[in-house]
Amino acid sequence: MDSTQREFLETLLETKSPSGYETPALRAWIDYVASFADSVETDAYGNAVASFEGDGEVSIAVTGHADEIGYAVSSITEEGFLRIIPVGGSDPAVSRGTQIEIQTDEGPVNGVIAQTAIHLRDRGESGDVPEITAQHVDIGAEDEAAARELVEVGDPAIPAAGIHDLDGSRIAGRGIDNRAGLWVAAETLRKAVKRDVDATVHAVATVQEELGTKGAMMVGTELDADAVVAVDVTHASDNPAYPEDQASDVSLGEGPVVTRGTANHPELVTAVRGAAESADLPVQLQASGRRTGTDADAFYTQRGGTPSLNLGIPNRYMHTPVEVIDTEDLSQAAAVLTETAAQAETGADFRTSI
Repeated sequence: MDSTQREFLETLLETKSPSGYETPALRAWIDYVASFADSVETDAYGNAVASFEGDGEVSIAVTGHADEIGYAVSSITEEGFLRIIPVGGSDPAVSRGTQIEIQTDEGPVNGVIAQTAIHLRDRGESGDVPEITAQHVDIGAEDEAAARELVEVGDPAIPAAGIHDLDGSRIAGRGIDNRAGLWVAAETLRKAVKRDVDATVHAVATVQEELGTKGAMMVGTELDADAVVAVDVTHASDNPAYPEDQASDVSLGEGPVVTRGTANHPELVTAVRGAAESADLPVQLQASGRRTGTDADAFYTQRGGTPSLNLGIPNRYMHTPVEVIDTEDLSQAAAVLTETAAQAETGADFRTSI
């Protein structure tokens, strides 16, 4: 990953874009891809499609979702505190005692999700964590009137956590789910343009994946592609926090993860694995028994059935402010998908399965 690519990744990670409020991330992404895409189109909710028109007959889309989990202000108390609701799969176990940033029309407002000091808590408490709706935010306001001068009901918020370099090529931060996929989609398009592949390649940024793949449902009806690869983070099992009863072989730094089963079309699985092998690029495997939990679940049911695949980026501590990935997995994912597009130049039919 060179300095320009790293700067783009940091730009994505520094934006605040909880589900339903993805505009900052989408603007940053579009600014980047517009410099090399033949066209960029958006729809009413912000789903963006950047395209490179190849001379061949095959078209491939690589997607990532622009939204992240977070919170939204649901009410303001007489005392000036805020009550909040989760946006997407926010975890109440990691929210208390954290700083957050509330996004208002007038700019960011700092707050903290309160946690009672350990000295004051009953040592005999069971340790049950209250739901996010039972937690409260302190923005320092003296009363309700002062608080309402700063925030409104419906304002979104995200953890106030930055990007931190860990050892080697690993980083930690919030929102890696799924700025990682956004980065791979854009970089795959850039590499395909530079390589001048014959296939038409679409890079897609979707909205509201964390609310149930809503954006993919929207754009999937209009996206004319022979195959769709949804790039998203997936759970890495190479750490003590991973449950022992959930078997997995996924590790950081060992390459992107090809998912097999359910939404993942076998011909597309074979094509991606074959491209990786021919280019001597590493990939890992994971199984899907019911659903992938990604935009692939929406794309594969569109337009009479579009061959789709979930390509995972190994991620530790998902849906926390301290997600950890290895940036080498990102670079390898973009390389594998570029090679897949290049090898599809001959007119591969991803729909053939029997």
